[in-house]
Amino acid sequence: MPFTDQEILETLRMFELETLDIRTITLGINLLDCADPDLESTCEKVYAKILHQAKDLVAVGKSISEEFGVPIVNKRIAVTPISWVAASCAAEDLTPLARALDAAAKVVGVDFLGGFSAYLYKGFTRADRAVLESIPSALASTDHVCASIALASTRAGIHMDAVARFAQIVLETARQTSDRGGLGCAKLVCFCNAVEDNPFVAGAHIGVGEAETVVNVGVSGPGVVRSALQRLGPDADLLAVAETVKRTAFKITRMGELVGREAARRLGTSFGIVDVSLAPTPAPGDSVSDILELIGADRTGAPGTTAALALLTDAVKKGGAMASSSVGGLSGAFIPVSEDAGMIAAVRDGALSLAKLEAMTSVCSVGLDMVAVPGDTSADVIAGIIADEMAIGMMNTKTTAVRIIPVPGKGPGETVEWGGLLGTAIVQDPGRFGCRGLFRRGGRIPAPVQSLRN
Repeated sequence: MPFTDQEILETLRMFELETLDIRTITLGINLLDCADPDLESTCEKVYAKILHQAKDLVAVGKSISEEFGVPIVNKRIAVTPISWVAASCAAEDLTPLARALDAAAKVVGVDFLGGFSAYLYKGFTRADRAVLESIPSALASTDHVCASIALASTRAGIHMDAVARFAQIVLETARQTSDRGGLGCAKLVCFCNAVEDNPFVAGAHIGVGEAETVVNVGVSGPGVVRSALQRLGPDADLLAVAETVKRTAFKITRMGELVGREAARRLGTSFGIVDVSLAPTPAPGDSVSDILELIGADRTGAPGTTAALALLTDAVKKGGAMASSSVGGLSGAFIPVSEDAGMIAAVRDGALSLAKLEAMTSVCSVGLDMVAVPGDTSADVIAGIIADEMAIGMMNTKTTAVRIIPVPGKGPGETVEWGGLLGTAIVQDPGRFGCRGLFRRGGRIPAPVQSLRN
């Protein structure tokens, strides 16, 4: 479908005045053929393949940005989950493999590399356990590597032993990066119903059904939706609000697919999906929280916020589906607390609590994202927060995730600055009660009845 002159002018306005951008061009690279019984050989093969496949990624992103006038914020790489790549070697510490990934990322010039990952929702393989146990040192000793662990799914249930151990890994990662405010945990996420074509970090990786290499694009446009709703005004009914968001998402998606297909053509690979997620930044006007308040919540976190977020997420998905047959990933609306200026303000004002955030995750794209808690939070409390979020995803057959950051030396109400897209976090109070008895039982929460769909 060709672009009209009016669409081009509208898109230019979005770039210039409404902070629209391509949040990421992510090149997925299959590393299964790099597996070797010797860890050092695996590292060498991984490093060489990434350099070969991604050598032109940054240059292509820059050329498209300059020629099309489209801001492209990040260039990223997603690889096959490392537990699969490392399955043939007997190494228990996979930190050297993380360092090889990081070294390759630095040479090709990307911002992040996702895929230090494992799927644990029914049990542990030896390689799965090696990845999990290596995460703290891997994230502490690298700059670009991100890790993700699948702990649950609607088809399998929730692996509670893995949840409990993951909570301890989170605390250890925070400890090993305490000099940076626990920053390692900002590169670590766990999932229920993990998505295998996700271009966004920290969860980016590519599944076994993907091509040898594939380009996935993430488009972000909270500022565009915000401006459209401001023009609509406060008196339009909710059907008009939903239609406005849907039409705006349609335009954003069209632009994202154009960029993605052009990037794939120039890189000599295939185009995968465009992820239409309203991913906010700390920049003024680029806030999902502002959109929720324009829809009608007095303050993000107030009664009505979850309903407004449900409307927003659904309209974004519908607009994307109208615009492209290649919409995928986690399309909808993200609510990363530290990365959204409006969310930060809502937490500071006492409107947005951890409990309300959990309720909102039942209708948004992912889950509890970039949530800071006190550094002395116990492992069973963190595990309970994760398990609750996994349960929401499992029972609702949707993707949910937790990226939680215990900030060493900080207590409720204190602030930590990470800068850049990671923003500012206000440490939230998780409460003084936990669930030690639940995790003492161990085992697995079985899959729900809705898993029986065959």
